[in-house]
Amino acid sequence: MKFIDEATVELHAGKGGDGSASFRREKFVPRGGPDGGDGGRGGSIFAVADRNINTLVDYRFARIHRAKNGEAGRGADCNGKSADDVLLRVPVGTVISDLETGDIIADLAVHEQKALLAKGGDRGLGNINFKSSTNRAPRQFTRGMPGESHKLKFELKVLADVGLLGMPNAGKSTFIRAVSAARPKVADYPFTTLHPNLGVVRVDNNRSFVIADIPGLIEGAAEGAGLGHQFLRHLARTRLLLHIIDIAPFDENTDPAAEARAIVNELKKYDEALFEKPRWVVLNKADLLPAGEEADRVQRFLGEFGWDGKSFMISALSGTGCKELTFAIMQHLDETRESADQSDDTKTDAASAETDS
Repeated sequence: MKFIDEATVELHAGKGGDGSASFRREKFVPRGGPDGGDGGRGGSIFAVADRNINTLVDYRFARIHRAKNGEAGRGADCNGKSADDVLLRVPVGTVISDLETGDIIADLAVHEQKALLAKGGDRGLGNINFKSSTNRAPRQFTRGMPGESHKLKFELKVLADVGLLGMPNAGKSTFIRAVSAARPKVADYPFTTLHPNLGVVRVDNNRSFVIADIPGLIEGAAEGAGLGHQFLRHLARTRLLLHIIDIAPFDENTDPAAEARAIVNELKKYDEALFEKPRWVVLNKADLLPAGEEADRVQRFLGEFGWDGKSFMISALSGTGCKELTFAIMQHLDETRESADQSDDTKTDAASAETDS
């Protein structure tokens, strides 16, 4: 199935049914009075997050969605039937925004989370609602209100704990194959990854995390070079970024430090918040380095890159260093989760104390 992570849709909620202006007519009831029923409510359109869906491909081809109108009221105090609501099932992680203003309407990050996208029109009132002691034969009724219409943008941001950054052919897909059951395409040419891939990394029976591999960035991505910035949105929800770097490029003229700086610059151009996320450097393809030169090559690279944060040396192809890296990632995620829980508890206690006072 083709992976689609953006779609534009046009939604039209149903119109409410009109009320009825009717009078009771029976042989032995000469003055039966009004008996016009109300109309039915128009159908609304909702979005529902579904973890069993992983692409927006259905909305690339079915762009217009309409809910049915409510039925009109009838005589004998019969109300019209309300129309059924329309449920649009989307992947978990879908952000829905107004196409014209860009305002975010819903961020569906939890399975079965539901959001109203277009409200159906209210029902019209029948003339029975206007009966009074001074108006015993009302002919007034109201018509149903039109439903809302919107043009919206669906944008999928995959849910992952860890995101992979790097140049094409840095070994990101090989790494995710080495540590998870995901099987992205691997080849000896650039841009073999054309859409995000997710893999679940199991550290032990009860602990695991999700890792996201996105297509590689190149210098000038902000101006549209390569595949551009379009896939960086999938790293917005991650808690840790792994910057995968080819430490042993085949081309001797390639400067790994310069390529690493280019990736960092593109990240900063795209989103300052993404740039500020915790980021580790992972030097890949250690198996291609001459024996005995590994430490010198690493120190030279870190000095040229100007990096003083966490760094790891691995070989995704042979698996060397991958296990140690996954354990370090799991420990970092556990620590950040505990910190977040403690922060939430502190806020809750502070709120309770303020309420009590």
